[in-house]
Amino acid sequence: MGQIIAVAVITVLAVISPGADFAMTVRNSCLYGRTAGLLCALGISLGVLVHVAYTMLGVGLLVSRTPTLFTVMKIVGAAYLVYIGYKTFVARTEVDIDLSADKGLSRAGALRVGFLTNALNPKTMLFVLSTYTQVVSTDTPVVQQAGYGAFMSVAHLVWFGLAALFFSTESLRARLLRRQAVLNRVIGTVLVGLGVTLALTPAVQS
Repeated sequence: MGQIIAVAVITVLAVISPGADFAMTVRNSCLYGRTAGLLCALGISLGVLVHVAYTMLGVGLLVSRTPTLFTVMKIVGAAYLVYIGYKTFVARTEVDIDLSADKGLSRAGALRVGFLTNALNPKTMLFVLSTYTQVVSTDTPVVQQAGYGAFMSVAHLVWFGLAALFFSTESLRARLLRRQAVLNRVIGTVLVGLGVTLALTPAVQS
């Protein structure tokens, strides 16, 4: 029971802490609507399962003990955030505020953005890796370990799904879109800042 509580507490604290996933969910929800925001949240939750899968397979241990490999993964994730942030920062500011439908981003695109944001996020990688290596023991059944991973994924889906519902409400979205130039620059700056911060984070030590 203590292990279950530990995993639950660590997961909740990790999910609600501000980061790239939250910024991307806000971006999609405000700029492209509720469907895009919810699909972004779904993509994020699927990205978590990638980290869970390779950690359970033992690849996570290799990553944690190989600074060069971690650095490569970190730079790829950081570059993706910087790219998205730049594209958001320089995006066209004129917009037709028609909230009757979600526009500007395909469903596959929204899902892909959420998935890549999390799957390439070193923060999530370290969260999953540290949870499994510090809390889960070698005696923990595989089914139970998979259950922890499923809980992590669902927790991300619920939290970012709620964020998507909030930031895509018509009244809030209308106010934000009327200031889209500022919104684009703020979100773009945050994403670029997160990317740069991740790139400058020291590699894990063996």
